[in-house]
Amino acid sequence: MDGAFVVTAFVTMFVVIDPIGLTPMFLALTQGASAARRRAIAIRACLTAIAILTLFAAFGEAVLEFVGISMPAFRVAGGLLLFLTALDMLFERRTKRREGHADEDDGDDPSVFPLAIPLIAGPGAIASMILLTGQRPGFDGLALVIGVMLAVVALALVLFLGSGLLERALGKTGINVVTRLLGMLLAALSVQFVLDGLRAFGLSD
Repeated sequence: MDGAFVVTAFVTMFVVIDPIGLTPMFLALTQGASAARRRAIAIRACLTAIAILTLFAAFGEAVLEFVGISMPAFRVAGGLLLFLTALDMLFERRTKRREGHADEDDGDDPSVFPLAIPLIAGPGAIASMILLTGQRPGFDGLALVIGVMLAVVALALVLFLGSGLLERALGKTGINVVTRLLGMLLAALSVQFVLDGLRAFGLSD
């Protein structure tokens, strides 16, 4: 059971964070930077995103209870949000929006904004962390979800550090194909989140 949950959690976080799709944005944001500066920006961005996502994984459900939102309701809302993210990936709207964030950067350190927020730890990733920890309550579930998130962010860091090689290997067409495939997968996972929420309400068998 843990194995199935870990696989589901990894796939969810991977398609939401989308390390492959983030790599071209990282290249754009660090264009002209030295290898040492690019490495420092990548590490700082990933550490910041880890801190944010861990915070929401640990305390997100408590915040929801404080404002009177049930987990099933958040699961349905989160599933709908992830579905919109999937549509963005399928029709390239997310890529264009990310490029817009890159264009808005003023040339200063982009590690916190826009890399950590909202490109890595965006609304979809935050919602996914809360949804996944809600599916597996307790410290063990929290540790599993955080561990999966760390693995995905570590993968993003590796791709950031090797972004030049990846760009040459996949090319723009290859990255577009991978992004669309991940979008299809995320759409299916988001529907599953909605069905789980409706089942918790007793509205689905």
